[in-house]
Amino acid sequence: MFTSIIKRNRNYVALLATIAILSSCTSNNKSGQVQDTPTSGTIKISVDETYRPLIESEIKVFESLYPKAHIIAEYKPEVDCFRDLMADSARLILVTRSFNQQELDYMKQVKISPQSMMLAWDGVALITNHSNPDSILTLDQVRNIMDGTDTDKKWQIIFDNSNSSTVRYIQDSINQGKALPKNVMAAKTNPEVIDYVAKSKDALGVIGVSWISDTNDAQAIEFTNKVTVVKVRADNGSEFVKPFQAYIALGSYPLKRGLFFCLKEPYSGLGSGFATFLGGQEGQMVIGKFKLFPARLNIVFREANIK
Repeated sequence: MFTSIIKRNRNYVALLATIAILSSCTSNNKSGQVQDTPTSGTIKISVDETYRPLIESEIKVFESLYPKAHIIAEYKPEVDCFRDLMADSARLILVTRSFNQQELDYMKQVKISPQSMMLAWDGVALITNHSNPDSILTLDQVRNIMDGTDTDKKWQIIFDNSNSSTVRYIQDSINQGKALPKNVMAAKTNPEVIDYVAKSKDALGVIGVSWISDTNDAQAIEFTNKVTVVKVRADNGSEFVKPFQAYIALGSYPLKRGLFFCLKEPYSGLGSGFATFLGGQEGQMVIGKFKLFPARLNIVFREANIK
């Protein structure tokens, strides 16, 4: 058992205070439109589809705190999120990686200083049909399944999208660059993956943890009831664990990745304000609610005995 002590990140408290001051100075311009400031205006952002439940909740909280702010989020594969950022159709994206060198070189050419920061540690969840007895796997077994060398069982692997971050994660972090096997298919969304696995005995779905982690959300509970979440043991691990928050934080659950914001905003506007909120106390608490591990809070794990 673990208990946590959460302390405020002082740097983010200062940033939030600055935003509040800027907000108090905000007024409508001559045309009557709300000015684009860290806490007001309208902005379009692109979000990795695996984080939809989490970011929808973050937007609700942010807009309730700052009624003059309106954030329009489009949820899509990670590849499309970066395409939007480079094409200036989105100033802020929420994805599973930071900028690569090619993207940074382009930003330098156009004389823009991009910003990026990890907001949370996230997990990739594997799900199976309730009637499938193979719901406990070692990381080595996962590797064999994902690169097609597993000969013990015929799996039907299903991802949310061929351009999704989960596909990239499996190829880069699990397969070490090896191609995925032929028994792979792609749906269009994470809910479609869950529905397919619920109907297919030999299916192995790969989804984002936030879709099945909010125990206060009726849809997340429904999804969890429809499928079995696979327990995975790390290479040097001693136990098989599900992608619970503490196990993600401690590395006991090995299918682990980060959630990042990537910002391309030449001034301090609403994109900067929302990114700061996500890294601050309120935004990080929402992340914790969805059982991801907040990266910007100082959290200490301690063993506890329950009598």
